[in-house]
Amino acid sequence: MKTIAYYISDYGYGHASRSIAIIRELLKLSLNIRVIVCHSFALSFLRESLAQNKVAYREIRTDIGYLLKKDSILPDEQRINKEYMQFVSNWDNRISTEENFLKSNEVDLVISDISPIAFEAAKNLDIPSIGLSNFTWYTAYENFIEKEDLKVFEVAYKAMNCFISLAASKEPEWGREQNIERNFYSRDINTNEVWRIKKEINPFNDKYIVFVGIGMKMNLQFLEQLPLWDNQDCMFVVSSNININRQNIIQIPPWYLESQNYIAACDLVITKAGWGTASEAVSSKVPLLIIDRELMQEDQNTIAYLKKYNLCKVIDWNEFKCLRLEEGFLDSVMNIKPRIFQNENEVKKIVQDILQFI
Repeated sequence: MKTIAYYISDYGYGHASRSIAIIRELLKLSLNIRVIVCHSFALSFLRESLAQNKVAYREIRTDIGYLLKKDSILPDEQRINKEYMQFVSNWDNRISTEENFLKSNEVDLVISDISPIAFEAAKNLDIPSIGLSNFTWYTAYENFIEKEDLKVFEVAYKAMNCFISLAASKEPEWGREQNIERNFYSRDINTNEVWRIKKEINPFNDKYIVFVGIGMKMNLQFLEQLPLWDNQDCMFVVSSNININRQNIIQIPPWYLESQNYIAACDLVITKAGWGTASEAVSSKVPLLIIDRELMQEDQNTIAYLKKYNLCKVIDWNEFKCLRLEEGFLDSVMNIKPRIFQNENEVKKIVQDILQFI
């Protein structure tokens, strides 16, 4: 039995969702693997999605992610600096802790999406390691943190053996031995479930179904005032934390784990440029309206990639706050004609890349 330590970023649910897709496929293709998930923020979601006897869980803070300004999807640079400096202040101890964990659990392979904390420990123990992401926290923080201070993360990411670079990535070649390029992927879509959702939300097939995804930490009063909701020709789908009492707003139930089916049931997805949501929309051929965050390099890379293949339209944060989905605008977004683009779900290819290391 081979043991994989799978580190997942603590920022939001996107990294957890796409890691679930990989772990499910790993366990499907190989009977000789067990996985230890290292994570904290979405641990209950991971437990419920990966209810198998070959998956164990270790609660640990893996990174700090982005910290946002109040009532905004824009980054709070001061808070990011402060939290980062605290996070790296005891870096040698973190490496030592991970070495002890990897040794005591006889780990054969480290995978990280895309926490930096285990790569140096794995290198010190001669355990192969794989980074899997469209970005790293090193490049994500380049606009916010001094280059000298970021050296800690630079050294950490340079320690990985292989970097599997996902769609829209503009990362350096981090892997010491191998760099692999892969496209979008997501959890599998259940076609029957998609049709059930469509019928439940829009039984007469006379409205547009629009998913609005702007994160889990927005102020409810601010959201209630958006003119977006006034369009009665639309049924809006929102995450379980957004509780706005309107007949045309549907929450994804908090117990519902496979949100990719809701994305696939929609006619349009409005979202910040999170890779996971964009990937699920592209995989299901659902048009995208992306809210631009100019200061976030990861977002800029994703937007540039999507625009290259004509897979989205883009608005900025101020435009979103006063957005009204009038018929002409809706038609222009939903009639996007993608350029030639390979949108096969690449989860199987990525898992084959991983299996060569064990």
